[in-house]
Amino acid sequence: METPITTQTYPWRRHYPEGVPHEINPDAYPSLAALMEDGFRRFTNLPAYENMGKQLTFGQIDQLSQQFASFLQNDLKLKKGDHIAIQMPNTLQYPIAMFGALRAGLVVVNTNPLYTPREMQHQFKDSQAKAIVILANFAANLEKIIDKTDIKHVIVTQLGDLLGFPKKHIVNAVVKYVKKLVPPYNLPNAISFGEALSRGSRQSFRPVDIKGSDLAFIQYTGGTTGVSKGAMLSHRNIIANVEGQDVWMKPANLPDGETVVVAALPLYHVYALTTNALASLKIGSMNLLITNPRDMNAFIDDLKRHKITCFTGVNTLYNGLLNHPRINEVDFSHLKVTSAGGMALQTAVAERWQKLTGNKPAEGYGLTETSPVLCSNPVVGDNRVGTIGVPWPSTELKIVREDGTDAALGEPGEICARGPQVFVGYYNRPDETAKAMMGEWFKTGDIGVMDADGYFKIVDRKKDMILVSGFNVYPNEIEDVVAQCPGVLEVACIGVPDAKSTEVVKIFVVKKDPALTEDAIKAYCRENLTAYKVPKLIEFRTELPKSNVGKILRRPLRDEEMAKLSK
Repeated sequence: METPITTQTYPWRRHYPEGVPHEINPDAYPSLAALMEDGFRRFTNLPAYENMGKQLTFGQIDQLSQQFASFLQNDLKLKKGDHIAIQMPNTLQYPIAMFGALRAGLVVVNTNPLYTPREMQHQFKDSQAKAIVILANFAANLEKIIDKTDIKHVIVTQLGDLLGFPKKHIVNAVVKYVKKLVPPYNLPNAISFGEALSRGSRQSFRPVDIKGSDLAFIQYTGGTTGVSKGAMLSHRNIIANVEGQDVWMKPANLPDGETVVVAALPLYHVYALTTNALASLKIGSMNLLITNPRDMNAFIDDLKRHKITCFTGVNTLYNGLLNHPRINEVDFSHLKVTSAGGMALQTAVAERWQKLTGNKPAEGYGLTETSPVLCSNPVVGDNRVGTIGVPWPSTELKIVREDGTDAALGEPGEICARGPQVFVGYYNRPDETAKAMMGEWFKTGDIGVMDADGYFKIVDRKKDMILVSGFNVYPNEIEDVVAQCPGVLEVACIGVPDAKSTEVVKIFVVKKDPALTEDAIKAYCRENLTAYKVPKLIEFRTELPKSNVGKILRRPLRDEEMAKLSK
């Protein structure tokens, strides 16, 4: 057996892009409020956000977020450390509400707009949120559960509220009366977002003394592994990730104030929250907010209007764009960085994206609990498709066996991480925090390997591993192979209980070619996988279950199979 890699060797540092330091300063700003104010001052007249054709500059975001902070302080009497929920998709209101809440010293509880009333109740009650900013489309769900929470203040906004006259009224009318996307609701004490800004503008905002150790976000995990838990992220945690991204992107030579970043992933998700909304304050980039990326025609229309510099997304988003008949209408000649995270980037998708755009996707890796990024492939240099790259500055990763010892080179084990972006713990869940930590090291629950160069590769989620006759089978590998089979659009892989072999491999496939057959898939798999990895069961679907960021979810598929077996 080869000598285990220890945390002192840092083999990945040999492969850092030129000019990228080995360490960052997580205390570069005393708080996110200080980071904001610096960005607002430096880039005052530059566009910060665009949504549905309407742009707001950094100076306008500064003014409006300060008004919102004033309203929270003076009208709602919220104090430093109070919790406020934000539940809306990518709109111009989101950064104003989020920046305003942080400037007032509040803790932001980001909430998926697609949550059911049950899920909303759990998150709001668990987080002890006192106030909420919510899109009117989801207010009917809030009405059903608000009396079971600690929420006392409700600010409601409509989709077009900041689009200006007459577009504001047109959009709001179409959403409510034509598309009927705003179910009736009764929240008698709610006030409008516009009224909140108006009230805030009539009073003075008092800056708050915020420290790096203070909480900035309670960011809930997806809940795919059980009850959703609130990861406590401090100002320092997030600043560490913003600083890490800033230095990691330097080799791409993105000019300050001339960068357009596609924000198709929701800002309430930790990936876009940090890499889009907050990182933009460092270089003055404009975020092109996509409210509904599933409307691919409108999405492509937005892309056509801009010289896109950076693109953040997940595998399914890139795959969807690549398979859209109008994608060749988009000019990608200015694209310098394509960032992929959230789920495994499939080789077939990476290769097609590079062929289309001339830009090779740089896959990275992180978790809600790590603010989120831990490592990434270089945006310029040795980008190895199929890996998650190397750890970011000031970040350490190692592979650990079940017994807690360091694994050998190439030996699968749990990825553990240490760095300034690792969370404070789970809110009011010291038991779960203790389970997640091994001393200073956070146990990710992901199975990975490290090669001699220090590049890491995700094998799979610990819980997703399939045991076939004593052999470990990792769904990511199966999915990556099947995705390259001609005629396959999307695929998900799970293990199904089997009396003879413990489990067998089952895949769920969405066809790109209607003529695709089970036999064709199995034949392809037999050419590319050893026998015990070849799927024994294949089921065709018109769509696969996905998370709010488009990540394919295996758990609902496993639950379906278990329900069948229990009958």
